[in-house]
Amino acid sequence: MKTLTARQRQIYDFINERIRSCGYAPTIREIGLHFAIRSTNGVADHLKALRQKGVLDHQAGKSRTLRLLPLTPAATPERSRRGSRPQSTVRIPLLGRVAAGVPLLAAEQVEQSLEVDRALLPARGEHFALRVVGNSMVEAGILDGDTLFVKKTTQASRGAIVVVTIDDEATVKRYFPESDRLVLRAANRDFADLVIPASAAREVRLVGLVSGVFRRVAGP
Repeated sequence: MKTLTARQRQIYDFINERIRSCGYAPTIREIGLHFAIRSTNGVADHLKALRQKGVLDHQAGKSRTLRLLPLTPAATPERSRRGSRPQSTVRIPLLGRVAAGVPLLAAEQVEQSLEVDRALLPARGEHFALRVVGNSMVEAGILDGDTLFVKKTTQASRGAIVVVTIDDEATVKRYFPESDRLVLRAANRDFADLVIPASAAREVRLVGLVSGVFRRVAGP
């Protein structure tokens, strides 16, 4: 893996921060605005370089599908490597599966633990991982087979991508609480909203906020 330039590392870190804070990646236009890059082609060239260096993946032709791959010491800019300690990692439990479609039972038993670059997770909070089954969140860049990094919480802002349990079944959706109901919205026009009336609210439990997505890339 080749070393990143200083600008490539800045773009990598910006994408990472947006995924952590918003639950989804920035668009090419948003990256350009942040770094004052006037041409979308200029941003595309930087993203192409990151893909070639093995630290970025995305779905061609679809918005907000940028996915970061963990950095190795070889990809870290030379200046930042000098005299520095190896980048720290943290182990988080992989609890089971979560449906991105029809809710699917997620057994709260640790299948294994994952070693994750600490920079890919928010600085604070307890995290766990869940495997995605289904395609109801594809327009948010969450695909069948992905691994979600989830920050444990019982609170989330309107429109956030969350994991909730309904009668002990877990699903990932966008979160829209209203005065008389809770709407769990898919990011796929082929899926209807899950509407939970206030009378059934006790059956729904918000368990976490999606803070990142990991996807394995098939080899040649």
